[in-house]
Amino acid sequence: MSMFQATGRSILVIGGLGGLGQGICSSFLQAGAHVIALDTNVEKEAFFRKELSSSSSQLSVICGDATQSEVYAAAQEVANSRGHVVDTVVICATPPQFTHAIEDYDWDYHQQMIDVFLKIPYVATNALVSSMKKANFGRIINITSEVFETSEPFSSAYVAGKGAQIGWTRSMASELAPFGITVNHVAPGFIPVDRHKDLPQEVLDGYLKTVPAGRWGTPEDIGAACVFFASKEAGFISGQTLLVNGARTPH
Repeated sequence: MSMFQATGRSILVIGGLGGLGQGICSSFLQAGAHVIALDTNVEKEAFFRKELSSSSSQLSVICGDATQSEVYAAAQEVANSRGHVVDTVVICATPPQFTHAIEDYDWDYHQQMIDVFLKIPYVATNALVSSMKKANFGRIINITSEVFETSEPFSSAYVAGKGAQIGWTRSMASELAPFGITVNHVAPGFIPVDRHKDLPQEVLDGYLKTVPAGRWGTPEDIGAACVFFASKEAGFISGQTLLVNGARTPH
């Protein structure tokens, strides 16, 4: 029997049609899962399905606000229609990111970080944890970032939001461990996706020079880490950060 398979399971990926989200969805589809992609904008759905070809029948898409509990009831209904429950949620949503000196940030931008990086994990887990407890099995995976480890300057709001997400994850790991539920985070390095298309080439080149592996990470690299954390084989691993950045921060 192959390890790290997810056949017969429904996986919810929040932000599943974004750059990293598509890679995460693809990885779970390859592992045999039924994947529910939750996103606020589903314009990329048709293109994504075309890329997936034969596995697209295993992909469901929900358009909605991940800070509202109603979307999780809808996700459970979709999973129920396949004879499953949502046993794994991957939280990959992110707001626009700006770099500023502290004097140029306002609190509204900090609040956006809290709403995405702390409120979404809270609302999603609060809505889905009962069925996970009942099954004595669940996986909650937060996509964080290497920036918490690198203490990135001029990104204080973003770093603070990620720090809150990491702290919440560690606390939830301890709280939910007795119920067979693991809570972990995957921390990518900088992986260029569509929303980075306007970055100057010198910025891209400068970052790549700092990656010991000598190549760019891909969304599928992040997806593979998520499939590992979601697996039954990883059931004794919780409260951990897996840095996926080509040895840039080998903690």
